[in-house]
Amino acid sequence: MLTPQEVDTIVDGTNIQAFPKGTILLKEGQISDKCYFVLKGLIREYYLKDGDEKTTAFFTENEPVNSFTSNNSKSPSRSYLECIEDCILTVGTDDIIEAMCKKVPRLENLMRVEVEKNAGKFQDEYAAFIMSSPEERYVSLLEKRPGLMNRVPQHQIASFLGVKPESLSRIRKRLLTAK
Repeated sequence: MLTPQEVDTIVDGTNIQAFPKGTILLKEGQISDKCYFVLKGLIREYYLKDGDEKTTAFFTENEPVNSFTSNNSKSPSRSYLECIEDCILTVGTDDIIEAMCKKVPRLENLMRVEVEKNAGKFQDEYAAFIMSSPEERYVSLLEKRPGLMNRVPQHQIASFLGVKPESLSRIRKRLLTAK
């Protein structure tokens, strides 16, 4: 637990910015030098393959957003990060994080623990995705993140599930008639 003084130091050093819907935070080929935390809004990560967008993640309130591979290795990103809604984000850089960790030494350990928790969550989600059918993926998404259905266009949901929009329509119809 952080002390009130440590919290004040972190809040004072936090860079908060607003980004309108449609803003591309990172493009394929750019080297990521920022990390984000969603205070309000929704960000989508996607890749382009043969001209088609392949959605791989949605980030909503209270979730970190980063292209770790690009940022850590200083290599060009293969993905895009796009604001699907108007967003309010914290924006961090290596310099900001380093300065904050010097002022609040315990912050580095807290951040490491959070990164490890998120990595574990990602591993579990990836394994579940690989082992499930598109219909099971859709049901899981409805159970775990029901709010996404009203915030994300259906063609992006379909892409995230690894199906065509027509297949998603059939899945939804099948599930509605099964009730």
